[in-house]
Amino acid sequence: MGTGTPFRLTEQAYLVLLALTPEPLHGYAVITAVKELSAGRTTLAAATLYGNLDRLTAAGLVAPAGESVVDGRLRRYYRITDAGRGAAEAETERLAALAARAQAALRRRAAHGTQGGLAGGFAFGLATPAGGLA
Repeated sequence: MGTGTPFRLTEQAYLVLLALTPEPLHGYAVITAVKELSAGRTTLAAATLYGNLDRLTAAGLVAPAGESVVDGRLRRYYRITDAGRGAAEAETERLAALAARAQAALRRRAAHGTQGGLAGGFAFGLATPAGGLA
């Protein structure tokens, strides 16, 4: 991928990859798809989108898919590559595993009440490793 520098898949880049998964899209359609995928939480400005597309293209995760002129305006289309699909799948699995661990932690926390702070109080000196109070 690219120059040998590992590509950091940000949330925005991940959403762009997901937007391109069904079919190649032009810039404005990517912006619309990202907004829909994120339930309105992420609205990409044009400069942010094209910066992400440039980085994703350089990393081999996205590729140009042609151009067309619509109403006198040039539309550039982008498609996800096999490597991009693999990266999106891996990130989806990572996020699902994180969500599962978070849910388990929240269930454990609820079952044990709300005593202590982080790490059961250790972070604030409220408890000793043996379980007694400091």
